[in-house]
Formats: sequence, structure tokens, C-alpha cells
Amino acid sequence: MPYARNGSVDIYYETFGDQADPALLLVNGLGSQAINYDTEWCDLFVARGFFAIRFDNRDVGLSTKFDHFTPDIGAVRQALREGREPDVAYRLSDMATDALAVLDDLGIGRAHVMGVSLGGGIVQQLAIDHPERLLSMTSVMSTTGDQDVGLAKGSPEAFAILTGPPATDRASAIARYQELYRICGSPAHYDADRITQMVGDAFDRCFSPAGVARQMIAALAAGSWSEALRSVNVPALVMHGDADKLVDISGGRRTAECIPGARFEVLEGMGHDYPPAYWDRWVQLVADHAGVAAKE
Repeated sequence: MPYARNGSVDIYYETFGDQADPALLLVNGLGSQAINYDTEWCDLFVARGFFAIRFDNRDVGLSTKFDHFTPDIGAVRQALREGREPDVAYRLSDMATDALAVLDDLGIGRAHVMGVSLGGGIVQQLAIDHPERLLSMTSVMSTTGDQDVGLAKGSPEAFAILTGPPATDRASAIARYQELYRICGSPAHYDADRITQMVGDAFDRCFSPAGVARQMIAALAAGSWSEALRSVNVPALVMHGDADKLVDISGGRRTAECIPGARFEVLEGMGHDYPPAYWDRWVQLVADHAGVAAKE
């Protein structure tokens, strides 16, 4: 199995297509594993001329876990309120360098990068810290860490699920995410059978609820990075669903407003998920953006 190494951290990855084509690195959201980018979806990117790469962020899937660190979200929030440095296992910037490690392992100097939700924050961090490695960036259903945007109507219920007692078995994990997607998924495309399959596959591959909490802490500890985005010179596409009840579309708008020259696209009716009904338009937008970036 292919692994990239970032210091002591091993990052599992998979590739699709011809490595001679422009690379598109797909970055996952909170707790999501590489397989959340379905093989069929990756194949659509390949059909548009990309060498697609999906990987497990640290602390989920087949990548290195930080089980020696017990997550305490309440303590992190308290430290931030008091202006103290929170105690975290790692930071968003560390997750960004994991993505670079994957490119390094493949010998890729520059790539298009696309991140969803927490993955959007990671690709924004890449654009801030390592713009020389990016051909373009696409941030989807994400935000900037600012406290005045991105908080949606469904957030209290959704966050209660995300931060509540973790699932203990396969059945409870499936039930948990079915309820989560009822709250914040795309209303017209709720598919209980698909969620059952997706969550069941992820559970069977790796079940690491503490890793999800540690990733959440990394995002919380990052604070706001909106000012840093104002100096980003990477061609940027920002996409957001107008039915997102986990990360409100205001977070996406703020992201686009902060990045000079960013293009903002609204996906009508899409929530905080990526059902197949949106794949064709999504792939088209990313491919068009990469094409424009290649001419700049």
C-alpha cells in the first residue's frame, strides 16, 4: 500500500489516472476517509484530464493515529477564551504539510488542490503557507475560522451529534450519521441506503472516533485566518451549497471575499454533503477553474 511520510506521520494515499496529467489532490473533511471521494467520482475527474489523488488525513483511515493524546474540546475552547495557547496534538498547518508529503512521495512539484469542509480549511492553509506548490485551489463548504460567519441554523443539533458520545459499534455509527445528514445534508437528495453503505464501509475500514475529535480541535485552535487569505495569490474557486446547515454559506462567501480574485459559485439545494446528483456540475466547475488557472 502506498504511504507518504511527514516526519513520524505516515499518510495513506491512492491514485487514479495517468501521472503525466495535471495532478488534482483531494483533501477530506472532518473524520472523512479517502474513500469518501468515491471511486466513480474520482473517475469523473480522470475523464476530465486529471491525475486524481485521494488520501487519509492524519488520525483517520489508514494513516497514523495520535492515540497517545486524549482530546478535550472543552479545555481547548476555555484556553482560547482566556487567550492561552491550547494543548493540541497537531495543528491545521501540520495537516497541510501531510498533503504536501503525498505530493512529494509522488514526485509532484505543483498540483491543483480541492478540499471539502475541514479539507477546505486545509487547502486554504496550503495557499497561505505553500503557494508555490499549488496550480490552483478549490475550497468547498468551508469557512475562515471567523466567528461571525459560517454558523448555520442546524449547527446546534449537528454539533451535538458531532461532539456527543461517540458511536460504539457499526449500527450506532450508521444511525448517528443518518441523523446528521437528515439535519445538514442536501434536502432533496437524502439517501438512507447510500449513507448506510458509505458509513458502513468507513467503519469496516477504520473506526477512530478520538481521531475525529483531535481533528476538530486542530480546526478550533487555528482561530481566524481570514487576514492571511488576503495575501493569497493562488487562483481560487470557492463553492458552497445554499442549503448547508452545518457550515453556513456565509463562510464560503467570506472565504471568497478574502482571497483576491476568487470565484464564488453557489450550488443550489446542496447541503453539507456531496451526493452524486452534484458530481457532474462540481467536476465541470473544478475542470474549468483549472483550465483558466493554467492560462494565467
